[in-house]
Amino acid sequence: MKEYFKNVPQVKYEGPDSTNPFAYKFYDADRIIHGKPMKEHLKFAMSWWHTLCAGGGDPFGSPTMDRSYGESSPMAIAKAKVDAGFEFMTKMGIEYFCFHDADIAPAGESFAETKDNLNKIVDYIESKMKETGIKLLWGTSNCFNHPRFMHGAGTSCSPESFAYAAAQIKNALDATIRLGGSGYVFWGGREGYETLLNTNMALELDNMARLMHMAVDYARSKGFKGDFYIEPKPKEPTKHQYDFDSATVLGFLRKYGLDKDFKLNIEANHATLAGHTFEHELCVARINNAFGSIDANQGDPHLGWDTDQFPTDVYSATLAMLEVIRAGGFTNGGLNFDAKVRRPSFEFDDIAYAYISGMDTFALGLIKAYEIIDDGRIDTFVRERYAGYESGIGKEITDGKATLESLEEYTLTHPEPEMKSGRQEYLESIFNSILFK
Repeated sequence: MKEYFKNVPQVKYEGPDSTNPFAYKFYDADRIIHGKPMKEHLKFAMSWWHTLCAGGGDPFGSPTMDRSYGESSPMAIAKAKVDAGFEFMTKMGIEYFCFHDADIAPAGESFAETKDNLNKIVDYIESKMKETGIKLLWGTSNCFNHPRFMHGAGTSCSPESFAYAAAQIKNALDATIRLGGSGYVFWGGREGYETLLNTNMALELDNMARLMHMAVDYARSKGFKGDFYIEPKPKEPTKHQYDFDSATVLGFLRKYGLDKDFKLNIEANHATLAGHTFEHELCVARINNAFGSIDANQGDPHLGWDTDQFPTDVYSATLAMLEVIRAGGFTNGGLNFDAKVRRPSFEFDDIAYAYISGMDTFALGLIKAYEIIDDGRIDTFVRERYAGYESGIGKEITDGKATLESLEEYTLTHPEPEMKSGRQEYLESIFNSILFK
């Protein structure tokens, strides 16, 4: 069989002192950390779209990467991507992948032909999964690229576009279920608006919820036991996205009774575009029992769009992994690299370098997060900071026994509250001392 990543060997752990560019310095898949292997803590997944399809094009330049894999017909290219993807995952030791329907199979002249193309490629992917043991983390449908979705999909003003999106989602769900995926993602690429002058927001939100209920009902009727995810995404390409951030999505899910089936798939770059930190979005999901999965990447703070760079910020990764650990770790979700190599990084070797860097970043983040927890000083400080709610008037408040009248009486009979320092700088010093030791 043709080899696509010819220069990439089987990538193995060699430790922090290694200078081998094709070796992990921190990701030791079988290393036991707090009772389970590192690979189970992280559940790394390859993104089909950015890894195998992205050609390096941007609004100011044509593609710089040949992603035809030496083929010319659309179906031959799609099949070659399967070969290349499974070769890459096998060499990297990556056990999961994620896909959009349009990533894995080309569109046909009709919807029926598109459906047939998808089924044929799913057949081939299924054979590769059986051969390698690699698993599907989650699937999704691309309901944003085609002009038919210019006004959105579930939120489109066109019922015909809504119906087309529903049909696509049905087939993407069928593929996800058939391949044993443990999740299905709704990524609202164009579910938003440019101006309220032409927008019926109430109808659009109602319709988006209707589509999600249809998807849940259909998938459950087919025996799907996994999670559904919404991936919060602010602005870009529309001025306002209905799935702006974690808090916004949670409000939507609760309003429409979808919160029992849906969790959140949090992306780092989307968090920063919403004006939040990655760990903030993860924390909001966690404390609302809605943490599900992660799209790992990072953005450029000097650019105002979704650059989807491979994550290399260990500080951010450590804070993120603290939230994952506090959430109890991944169950059906995992850590998918929704990241692409830079436009000038056009060789296949660059994809391997990028994944090694990203996987090492989160491996080190996991190691350091557990060191911070084991050290205990930060958690102890936080616990002591709120200790007042464990007794006296504080416990009356948290137990729901306090009233405005009782709190007024307390205030009248007690001195001015004594404030204590938040010690932010001290805690940051502890964090750094653990991170860099």
